[in-house]
Amino acid sequence: MSEKIRRIAHLDMDAFYASVELLRYPQLKGLPVVIGGGRRKVDEAIDPAQQEQPLHRIALADFPRLKDYTGRGVITTATYAARQFGIGSAMGLMKAARLCPQALLLPVDFPEYRKYSKAFKAVVTDIAPLMEDRGVDEVYIDFTDVPGGQREGGRVLARLIQKTIFEQTGLTCSVGVAPNKLLAKMASEFNKPKGISIIFEDDLPGKIWPLACRKINGIGPKADAKLQSLGIQTIGELAQKDLNWLIAHFGQKTGAWMYDAARGRDERPVVTESEPVSISRETTFERDLHAVRNKAELSAIFTRLCEQVADDLQRKGYRGKTIGIKLRYDDFKCVTRDQTLETYVADAHTIRHAAGLCLKRVPLAQPMRLLGVRVASLVKADSLSQRGTDAPVNALNTTIDQLF
Repeated sequence: MSEKIRRIAHLDMDAFYASVELLRYPQLKGLPVVIGGGRRKVDEAIDPAQQEQPLHRIALADFPRLKDYTGRGVITTATYAARQFGIGSAMGLMKAARLCPQALLLPVDFPEYRKYSKAFKAVVTDIAPLMEDRGVDEVYIDFTDVPGGQREGGRVLARLIQKTIFEQTGLTCSVGVAPNKLLAKMASEFNKPKGISIIFEDDLPGKIWPLACRKINGIGPKADAKLQSLGIQTIGELAQKDLNWLIAHFGQKTGAWMYDAARGRDERPVVTESEPVSISRETTFERDLHAVRNKAELSAIFTRLCEQVADDLQRKGYRGKTIGIKLRYDDFKCVTRDQTLETYVADAHTIRHAAGLCLKRVPLAQPMRLLGVRVASLVKADSLSQRGTDAPVNALNTTIDQLF
């Protein structure tokens, strides 16, 4: 029997949020559709909770158009038909409206996406139990010892998982299989949508080295710009540089990592269980808000963020003791502040109080475009004794409304 080789898969759902919406509204298939922004008054005409008729019978004329959008929301995702116009995730909706005014605009519906996320991951773990959850729409899977995981380099097992996910959810995905997580993630992008890409170690010169350095997960815009300034455009050119040269230009840690990454080396295991470092919520405003002129609106948003974080903590079974805030001003500069409490908490009132104290330590004279609330230093709620887990009562008496 031939020796098994390490086979790691990266599975990425195809235009996940948009695909979930197309299951509800099949009449939108093939059309440019953008998902983004919060729910607005205009979205009531297509609100599933208010519909007396089947969703697939809603007329196209009833769907909001991107050209009519005003505000500063950003795109969460878009259908492939919309992407052909240059539209992509994190792009401002107003900018996207100039590129494709005829696109249909749907609000984000996270509860629905979480439901389908759980469904496709259940399919994966039923077939291949060693799965690492990397977010709502992507996972890593260890194929090495799974039946079929070695056949055709993992293609047979990837095809089975693809087929079963589609049969049970109606959604499609793309899968890359490689010797490690680094290469598998790159491979999953090769043939989207509905693609399967297989990489072996000897494929590096032909399939990996001709790619731009940005294709390596972990090389962002700043690092890529520096590499280009040094005359390095492709992964192959990066692989030609020796370790000492990279360390001299990028530092010990980053330089050593780049040296290995360019050579397709990555020993990270597939981690089946991991604890979150923090839980946070943030929102980008439709328009700049000022702490004095928009006091009531900011106060309501602040309260809602704290309530959402508290709900996330309680739903996931965690408590935390480090509470923080994040602000982005109208000039895009960001500030963060946090403070650590004496006890672990998960209730909205305590979180709002502590976050409010953090707000007192940042300048509030400048208009803001984003506000966020974060809870860190997390522990499992059931690991804490009932005694001493609540915040001191006298710490909760201060009103927060005065902070705005």
